[in-house]
Amino acid sequence: MALPFKKRVVLVEDDQEIRNSFSLIVNSSPKFIVVNGYGTGEEAIASLQRDKPEIVLMDIELPGMNGIHATKTIKDKMPTADIIMVTVYEDSDLVFEALKAGASGYITKSANYMELLSALEEITKGGAPMSSRIARMVIDNFHVNPNSPLTKRETEILQLISEGKTYTQISEELFISKETSKTHIKNIYSKLQVTCKSEAIAKANLEKLI
Repeated sequence: MALPFKKRVVLVEDDQEIRNSFSLIVNSSPKFIVVNGYGTGEEAIASLQRDKPEIVLMDIELPGMNGIHATKTIKDKMPTADIIMVTVYEDSDLVFEALKAGASGYITKSANYMELLSALEEITKGGAPMSSRIARMVIDNFHVNPNSPLTKRETEILQLISEGKTYTQISEELFISKETSKTHIKNIYSKLQVTCKSEAIAKANLEKLI
């Protein structure tokens, strides 16, 4: 009996341990095989013709060319390849940038064994695998008032404020300085014509700004 054809997978992840772990998971399936793993987007792009990947698991934060730029380049050179972003970030700006660059799915590095294999299965069937938090973020983005006076970043910060996050937590989560987060919050108060967090949250909920 002939063995089933395995889908060719390339891993692009600069953390060797994570790369090895993902490789073991992917190769444990009778439907997929890791043909190569790379620590940079440049290496993966240079080897596209040899590897002929059907699926690429792509880290966003890479040394040199980032994963979003690498995704766009790979899609330009190999439009039929499906790319799933794998990242620690659940930042809506990054999600939409990755999807615009040509990514077909987006899962977090905390994805377990079954979630990773399910994402591969789903993408082969024409689906768009996303972790539940990211899917919710995408959906919420469409529910936000399109006439909001706030920028995307200000909306994100207001959402975090409504979740009870401190300046420090907001800065750490969005990878910005405390001063930058304070400036954004000052701008939010000014645009919403409020003077405190509770007023800002109340107005945001009333006008569907978050």
